[in-house]
Amino acid sequence: MNLQDIVNKFHTMTSILSVEKRNDDKIGTIRIEAGNDLYIHSMEKVDENGNVIFKEKFISGSNYERYMKKELNFENFCYQCAIKKKPIHAYIRPERYNFCINLIMMPLDIKDPNKAYCTYSQEISFEDNIDAMSNISAKTSSTVLQTCIKLRGAKNLQETMDEVIEDIRKICDASYCCVLLTDFNENTWSVFSDSVKAGSNQHSIREYKDQNFTEYAKTWLKFLDGSLCLMIKNEADLELIRQTDLTWYNSLVNANVESLVLLPLQYSGTNIGFIWVTNFDTSNTIYIRETLELSAFFVASEIANYQLLNRLEILSNQDLLTGLLNRNSMNNRISQFVNGEISYKSLAVIFADLNGLKPVNDNQGHDAGDNLLKQAAQVLRTTFKDSECYRAGGDEFLVIAIDQPKEVLEAKVEKIRQDSMIPGHISFAIGLSYDENGGKIRKALHEADTLMYEDKNRYYERFPNHRRRM
Repeated sequence: MNLQDIVNKFHTMTSILSVEKRNDDKIGTIRIEAGNDLYIHSMEKVDENGNVIFKEKFISGSNYERYMKKELNFENFCYQCAIKKKPIHAYIRPERYNFCINLIMMPLDIKDPNKAYCTYSQEISFEDNIDAMSNISAKTSSTVLQTCIKLRGAKNLQETMDEVIEDIRKICDASYCCVLLTDFNENTWSVFSDSVKAGSNQHSIREYKDQNFTEYAKTWLKFLDGSLCLMIKNEADLELIRQTDLTWYNSLVNANVESLVLLPLQYSGTNIGFIWVTNFDTSNTIYIRETLELSAFFVASEIANYQLLNRLEILSNQDLLTGLLNRNSMNNRISQFVNGEISYKSLAVIFADLNGLKPVNDNQGHDAGDNLLKQAAQVLRTTFKDSECYRAGGDEFLVIAIDQPKEVLEAKVEKIRQDSMIPGHISFAIGLSYDENGGKIRKALHEADTLMYEDKNRYYERFPNHRRRM
């Protein structure tokens, strides 16, 4: 059979691939046996940025690694199609290129005791092809649709995501599944949701305490290399990890990971985290990959919206200069007290007014004044770390403490008052109102405010040149 005659009949970029037959579960050598002119010319063409897919001129029958670096996803596609005789459709966006690839692979019935064959056809586009991305099986469509319905109808995203991740773990017949959020700019990470199979030897990533974990997670992007999914199915795939990144390999082995699915969560071109699945059903890779790739789009979208709403809430309740809760948040909290929405035994209210802000603004500029406000906020945040600290406005601050010992709060207030007398220290006029029987918030606010102004007058008596003037 002339393989070149076969590919020449295709009107799309097409090649014929062969996979070495083996008696174990390892993937044998993969060769590009033939390619039509459209395929070869597109692979050898150098783009305007100097990028080229094939690093060598095409020679039929050569190992695919002659042309490109070893790629686990590509090898799995070839194995599933040529050896397992399963049609393959996938949509990939290689990070190092400025285009997307819509690929279709079909098994070929060629009698060969040493090799199995398949066609590989691809379509290249420079924009996301929504039709290609949504061309999935009915089974996958049903599964992903259920995920979408759950997420879009969620009143509590955290609880719903827990349910979705549990569903995904069961779909994959996996020991562990999680949504891991990362912020590489802030060097932070967290587990948004996870599910551990009862009786398995897997543990939650929440138990991982390494502060450099985000640097570690960045290396995953190298393995993904722009792909929507990385699948490590067996010891042979793990061996490739060992050869490339021994640290990651040792971590996987120590965590009893025998197989892994890793998907990036991307929103508006930014990586916001990963879906991580371990010890899954490796006999069902095509369905698992197809389902998870599409699900990841919707999971990423919902989490990004959730994060946006959280940021907006923070902006509406946080003072941007000092990081303390702002006046809007303070007023809402006071309303909760007034409306009886808060239960408490004792109530303490502390008013603190920053001394000396006006001279600093006048003599050193507002940047220096802003720095003084930040320092003042930090003093209050540190001193009253078990209480609620607000910037009431300007140079005025409010602290609300419930069910805390009076003597402890008095000692803290006195410490601030004594430190305020030391030249060079942050100086406050401060007033404390405490009611061991709870009391009314408005009465406590009035008493604390009165005591603070009495303290302020003592400060002005000592430093009359700091008295505010219009």
